[in-house]
Amino acid sequence: MRLSDIFNKRETIFSFEFSPPRDAEAAEKLFSAIADLTPLKPTWVSVTYGAGGSTRELTRDLVVRIQKQTDLMVVAHLTCVGSSETEIGSILESYRESGITNVMALRGDPPRGESHFVKPENGFSHAAELVAFIHRNFPEMGIGVAGYPEGHPETPNRLKEIDYLKEKVDAGADYLCTQLFFDNHDYYDFCERCEIAGISIPIFAGIMPITSRKTMLRMAELAAGSRYPARLLKALSRADNDDHFEKVGIHWATEQVRDLIDNGARGIHFYTLNRSRACLRIYDALGVSSSQAFSR
Repeated sequence: MRLSDIFNKRETIFSFEFSPPRDAEAAEKLFSAIADLTPLKPTWVSVTYGAGGSTRELTRDLVVRIQKQTDLMVVAHLTCVGSSETEIGSILESYRESGITNVMALRGDPPRGESHFVKPENGFSHAAELVAFIHRNFPEMGIGVAGYPEGHPETPNRLKEIDYLKEKVDAGADYLCTQLFFDNHDYYDFCERCEIAGISIPIFAGIMPITSRKTMLRMAELAAGSRYPARLLKALSRADNDDHFEKVGIHWATEQVRDLIDNGARGIHFYTLNRSRACLRIYDALGVSSSQAFSR
C-alpha cells in the first residue's frame, strides 16, 4: 500500500524515523525501541541512509526485517550518492519483491571528508531526477521528498529553494517530510510559501526531542545548521543536570506537537535517534495512548 492511499483516512499522520544499526547488539536495542513504539500505532516508520550512502546494505536489511517481522508500514530512504541508475533500480526491485512500496527519495549527503556532492557515474545529480526515475519505472511506489523550513544549507536563495522543491513534487512526489526544526513559525511560513508555489501535497513536520547536550550540538552541525530559539536555549541553560536537560527538551517538543496538531499540521514525523523514551513521554504528556487518538 502506498502512503498516499491512506492520507485521506486519517486527519493527522504520525511516523517515526530510525537509523540502521551498525552491529548485532545495536540491532537488538533498536528492535526493542521499535517494540516500545509500536503500541503508539504510527502510520509508518522510515529507515535512513548514513552519510554518503555508507549504510546502504544495512538500511536495506533493516527495512526488509521490519517489513517481515512487524505489522508496521515501512518507508526506505534512497539517495543518489554513490549509486548508478542500474544499482538504484536493483535496490528498488529488491524492495518490490519484499512487498515494500514506499521510499523517501533524497539527493543525499556527500561521504565523510568530502564537502560537495559529486554525481555518480551513470547516476543522478538531484533528487528530482531520482523521483522521476522511480515514478517512471516503479509506478506502484509511493515517494516522499525532503523540505527545509529553515532553508537548505546549499541554497541560500530561498526563492530558488522552493523552485527546486516544486521540481521534486512535479516529478512525482506524494508527500513532503521536513527537516527538524524547533520554532513552529518556521514550519508555518514554509507551508505558506509552498502553497504560493502551487505545492499541495501533504507536508509532515519533522520533530526531534532534545535529550542531551551532545545530541543538541551534533544536530547543530549535521541538520542544516538547526536554529535554536533563544527561549529554548534559556530553558536548557537552567537545567542543572542531564535529567533536567532531557525534561526541558521533551517538554519543548511536546508543546511543538500540541501546537502543530491544534493548527492542523497534516502529519508529525519524529526523529527518534533509535530511542523510544522521548516519544513515549510526549504521547503520555499529551494524554493519549496512540496516534489514533490525535484526530482533531
